Amino acid sequence: MSIFGHERRLFLESETETEQLGRELAHLAMALDSGLTIYLDGDLGMGKTTLSRGVMRGLGHEGAVKSPTYTLVEPYEDLKPPAYHFDLYRLDDPEELEYMGIRDYFAGDNLCLVEWPGRGEGVLPEPDLALHLELQADGRRALITAHSERGLNVLEGLEKVGAGR
Repeated sequence: MSIFGHERRLFLESETETEQLGRELAHLAMALDSGLTIYLDGDLGMGKTTLSRGVMRGLGHEGAVKSPTYTLVEPYEDLKPPAYHFDLYRLDDPEELEYMGIRDYFAGDNLCLVEWPGRGEGVLPEPDLALHLELQADGRRALITAHSERGLNVLEGLEKVGAGR
């Protein structure tokens, strides 16, 4: 349950819709005057990286967006806001994050997307939004939960732009 009790459920019929949701999140994040942390959770193949690709493209990135499974983080520092895509799937110990200076990434107006956030529990900051993807029929169900005032603002904005879903 979230701090504010606000959540939104969406059905994403295709990879295109998943990427579009990421673009919408990016546009809403750009409107904030502060950083945003989004946790992306779900089994392998549920669309976390596809959603991340949508976010990066929504921020203006035109190149490939790959999951940083082996490097843990892929920086997109030329974007506004600067964005960091984390994939903690192969993380053995959350303390490893301290050695890479994890807290610096979450400072300022940075946008941080974190796949497999449970693997960094105890070291990662709380998210503004948590997004869980799971298989449903021929698509994916997305559960988006606000965990902060910033997250609530994004969630409310998402409700406005995605009213037709």
